[in-house]
Amino acid sequence: MKNIKVLLFACFAALALTSCFDDMDDNIIPASTLEINDFVWKGMNVFYLYKSEIPDLADNRFATDEEYNNYLNDFDSPEQLFESLKHNPETVDRFSRIYDNYFDLLNQLSGTTLNNGIEFNLYRVPGSQTEVYGAITLVLNNSVADNLGLQRGMIFRAVNGEPLNDSSIDDLSDPIYQDSYTLNFADYNDNNTPESTDDTITLNGESADLTKVVYTENPVHISQVLNVSNDNIGYLMYNGFNRDFDAALNDAFAQFQAAGVSELVIDLRYNGGGSVQTAAYLGSMVTGQFTGEIYSKLFYNENLSNNNQDFLFTNSIEGVGAINSLNLSKVYVLTTERRTASASELVINSLSSYIDVVVIGENTVGKTQASRTIYDSPDFSFENANPSHNYAMQPLIANSTNVNDQLVPSNGLQPDIQLTERAHTLGTLGDVNEPLLAAAIANITLSDRSVNLPNEEIVSRPLPTIISPLEQDMFID
Repeated sequence: MKNIKVLLFACFAALALTSCFDDMDDNIIPASTLEINDFVWKGMNVFYLYKSEIPDLADNRFATDEEYNNYLNDFDSPEQLFESLKHNPETVDRFSRIYDNYFDLLNQLSGTTLNNGIEFNLYRVPGSQTEVYGAITLVLNNSVADNLGLQRGMIFRAVNGEPLNDSSIDDLSDPIYQDSYTLNFADYNDNNTPESTDDTITLNGESADLTKVVYTENPVHISQVLNVSNDNIGYLMYNGFNRDFDAALNDAFAQFQAAGVSELVIDLRYNGGGSVQTAAYLGSMVTGQFTGEIYSKLFYNENLSNNNQDFLFTNSIEGVGAINSLNLSKVYVLTTERRTASASELVINSLSSYIDVVVIGENTVGKTQASRTIYDSPDFSFENANPSHNYAMQPLIANSTNVNDQLVPSNGLQPDIQLTERAHTLGTLGDVNEPLLAAAIANITLSDRSVNLPNEEIVSRPLPTIISPLEQDMFID
């Protein structure tokens, strides 16, 4: 068995997988669950970034085929096996995932989901340890919520007439996580004091019925040019590094280029990541003077180290054409603690080696690893995937660094200007008075603009809640 494993690895190292498993797959995995478990182990054995930390993934782990089959038989499901192979899932590998239906995954990767068009944060009601309220942070363009007239900053206290509470918000059975529900809105009153202890939240009788529909999000949420103190400031709110919308991103920079933008604010506060390649394109759009130089690097596990790769600054986008570059030497990036992750952090980390990157907001998530979708096929690609099941995996397979081999710290990238969003003063995205954008403009124009930097002791921070399956992921195409 050991010699067979060595032969398998020789095939994997070149990532040119053909029929390496033929001698092991002949009638040794008769059951569907075992067949999928076989796929899970082999995929993790080849690609997993932390393979050397998992004894069960060693190439010489099994002496015989029988021992290997008995091992797979010990797991009742592919998910159970997959979870057992993750390295320190609470602290290190918080991001590797397995999916039982890769068609849903493919839709999500293209930006298509069941969606009602709102994103929100949940908070405890001031003075309570159990009661919860929500604040809409984002309304997606041309979505159900947008067509209903919902806006960022609207407060809701109940769902389907039932007040939200702390014990239910992390439960998928809670109505707020269902396909259809009614939001019951409320008014937030801070009583004109800086303390939150006397703040009140009162239902106001208004409500909205929301139903999730099939929706494809263009991640270029806002692209506009602001003229402030004779500075042409480009503002881009970008919510996901999606290869299907590379042209839309490039068009936004054509707008900036035509307007003579000399300062740029990239809003990544709700951007959990996406394609490494698109992140490299964005860096090339911001700059333009570094074409051909290394933008970021990927380092694979020790068995696949020959496949380590560099992403370069470039002047063109595959399938789109020439990149619209601004040749900037400074850029401003807006961030939040729970949402700015992976490819967003890659942009900050990679550009910081070349230009001045001013980060405004909160510490980012702290995810430096990249994933790839692994299918049950001879070369682990989508082509010729096993038709008997729809499982796919997205294990962490590489570490991403900047040109100087610096990782994103596990505790995130620290902002240069610390500023936390407050539920009842969120402001309108793209408005010069919205707190995070106002802080960037103040720095650009060297003006005060009376930016309110809240005392961290009185800021109500969002509660941990269930997030999208692809949130905080970074993909290798």
